[in-house]
Amino acid sequence: MKYYVYFDAYGHAKRIITETELAEKFNNEPRHFLSAVCQGHPAASDGHTSGHVGTLNFDSEKELKEYLEGLGDEITGFYGCRSESRPYNF
Repeated sequence: MKYYVYFDAYGHAKRIITETELAEKFNNEPRHFLSAVCQGHPAASDGHTSGHVGTLNFDSEKELKEYLEGLGDEITGFYGCRSESRPYNF
């Protein structure tokens, strides 16, 4: 099944709908879905959108959730280290 996922400007998945929901609520137009999600954003009145809609295809909702949970495995810290490192101003 296809899922349409709104990713914010930082790449975090914020809203997910199925292809059925896209057809029923947004006339099969991902850009209408993007506009609806971004309506609360201050720049939306200027016609700007932040983020994007990605199309993901999985056999089950469980696979989708596993994929999205894996997106959070970002390396953080100073130059990719997780230990007691802090950024410095040089």
